[in-house]
Amino acid sequence: MRQIPDLLRDNKKLIMGILNITPDSFYDGGKYFTVQSAVSHALDMIKDGADIIDIGAESSRPGSQPVPEQEQINRIMPVLKALRNVSDICISIDTTNAKVAEESLKEGADIINDISGLRFDPEMIEVVLEYKAGVIVMHMLGEPATMQVNPIYGKWVVDEICDFFLKRLNFCENYGLSRDKIVIDPGIGFGKTVEHNLDIIANCSVFKKFGLPLLLGTSNKRFISNILTDDTEDRLWGTAATVAYALINGADIIRVHNVCQIKKIVVMLEEIIRRINKDDAI
Repeated sequence: MRQIPDLLRDNKKLIMGILNITPDSFYDGGKYFTVQSAVSHALDMIKDGADIIDIGAESSRPGSQPVPEQEQINRIMPVLKALRNVSDICISIDTTNAKVAEESLKEGADIINDISGLRFDPEMIEVVLEYKAGVIVMHMLGEPATMQVNPIYGKWVVDEICDFFLKRLNFCENYGLSRDKIVIDPGIGFGKTVEHNLDIIANCSVFKKFGLPLLLGTSNKRFISNILTDDTEDRLWGTAATVAYALINGADIIRVHNVCQIKKIVVMLEEIIRRINKDDAI
């Protein structure tokens, strides 16, 4: 099982490629719904430079409804087994369900990406601990079905998310989950207005105070088209801008659909950052 600190050695920036095996995800629902198409797409993303493949069998787009546990397992297992047979890539499973997480970890997954921040299923923390898995703790206001219905925060959104992380990290610590297993994700688009999303991106360096790897998932999300255009296909360049800013300001992992294009941004930024660090050392 791959460990998060090993993946992030030498200050490496990681690309998490999104593999939605769902009929209804907001950007690519239905495109990779067969085992063959899903594995082929995963291998393409690996070739293009993905460091992690994030497999999700339940859409979390605004207004989406939960997918039954067994249906998630039925979707994930054939793809996970087939991909693990041909690649040793780090695999993350996007689920809030402990049974789905457990079955996936048994079959070789490395990380659980829980958009509820380990809140929806009380058994999730036990599964993560039993399998010594990495976990992504994400912030979400509400739940997918209703999260975009007039999201309101009691204080500045960044401060409120920091409060959330503090509580969830205390929860993890009380259960004995080592901090080197945890990645935090402020949850762009999950119960946030356009302004909330922009505030989070603009101030993403604030989240580095927790001393944990920071993941940001802005890829092709609606707030980008609210600023630029209504055409989903035109969200790539808006995504690229958010990725570049986030990487410069502390993001360690970028979750994206368009791995090939984003990889070029990551490589270029790493060279620039390396030059800055070299100059600082002189």
